[in-house]
Amino acid sequence: MPEPAASPVTDDAHLTVRGFWAALPPAGRWLLSTTAISTLGRGMTLPFTAIYMHEVRGVPLSVTGLLMGLIAGVAVVVTAPVGVITDRVGARPVVIAGLLAQVLGALVMAFATTVTGLTVAVVLLGISFGVGWPSFNAMIASIVEGRLRTQYFGINFALVNLGIGIGGVVSGFLADVSRPGTFSAIFVVDAVCVLVPIALLLGPLRSVAGRPPPPAPGDAAGTGYLAILRQPAVLWLTALTFLSSFVGYGQMEAGFPAFARQVSEVSTRTIGFAFAANTAVIVLMQFLVLRRIDGRRRTRVFLGLVVLWALAWALLGATGLVAGTLAAATGVIVFHVFFGLGETLLQPTVPAIVNDLASDHDRGRYNAVSGMAFQVGAITAPIAAGWLLDRRLAGVFVAVLLVCLGSVAVLALALERRISPEVNGVRPR
Repeated sequence: MPEPAASPVTDDAHLTVRGFWAALPPAGRWLLSTTAISTLGRGMTLPFTAIYMHEVRGVPLSVTGLLMGLIAGVAVVVTAPVGVITDRVGARPVVIAGLLAQVLGALVMAFATTVTGLTVAVVLLGISFGVGWPSFNAMIASIVEGRLRTQYFGINFALVNLGIGIGGVVSGFLADVSRPGTFSAIFVVDAVCVLVPIALLLGPLRSVAGRPPPPAPGDAAGTGYLAILRQPAVLWLTALTFLSSFVGYGQMEAGFPAFARQVSEVSTRTIGFAFAANTAVIVLMQFLVLRRIDGRRRTRVFLGLVVLWALAWALLGATGLVAGTLAAATGVIVFHVFFGLGETLLQPTVPAIVNDLASDHDRGRYNAVSGMAFQVGAITAPIAAGWLLDRRLAGVFVAVLLVCLGSVAVLALALERRISPEVNGVRPR
């Protein structure tokens, strides 16, 4: 059976939910239809992995930071070969392998009681993350193209966050540090939810994102990582991705929960509500944001993210001045409102730039470079957070993040001068 062709979206098409759905090929509709369900379990564990290790299993906060960083460390190691394998055998089988590693990692995490057991779990999760980034983005790019690709990345992200947010609310009520079994349960649910996309890829989507066709004569099918990294646009984009990960998702998983618990002194339920607020903002605002940024320079859109995340981290830092109060709990939740607004600007921009720079024969490697930059940021983020917060240097922690955000703004403007208007999302008039 041939792979469904991506449906183009004309330049003058007005972005609506109905228009977007009608333009999607069948494979794109299948993927979006199950996204929220497949990420529900991830949402249940995301806010509480660091808390589980530290408060339930008794692992010191500094060691917890190292374990969280190890997830990204393993991901970095596997990402480069995964990019090559994806370009050779296709994205779908590689995505399936990553999902199976995630199932095993969640199950081991559920019942691990020692640092050794937790290490095994985070290694498996690291493998799944390292495999997932380049292969899944390459699979999306093989299904949709042009404006539709940008919109798909944004809307898929909103649906991912819908599942994560619902999971966060549920686990916020269920997770109790005095009852370890409640944490084991949410990791088991995570494993079960990942079985949904596996079934999808083995069933209705078994014919998509397979082995790429042979390259035409003269195509750079053998482009290696060094050749890709020598391109100035890729270098600036890689640096921008690293810093965005360091101040963003790396800290959201480790720095934010640790700061909220140890400095702001809020409850696990408040943290769950904060992640729910994050999800609500993304789900409610992502489509509106896509309409507003459609046809605008992606690098300029990224500057809006810098402003919003700077406000978010400054606000979270201020909650330490009123620790344990209603004001602190409110600030922790509002932090994720600003953070979520920034995320709606991130996901339609960076992945789209990466895949517009790549060709069909090196898409896995381009996404692997982006994935490695993201994972290196995720490695250093929890280590830095654990080291600083363990020494009660909360003010220094926030200051470091604000300086990094200033650097992100500089990198975005530098990148703008090194990519074409089309790659930067500007539609010809």
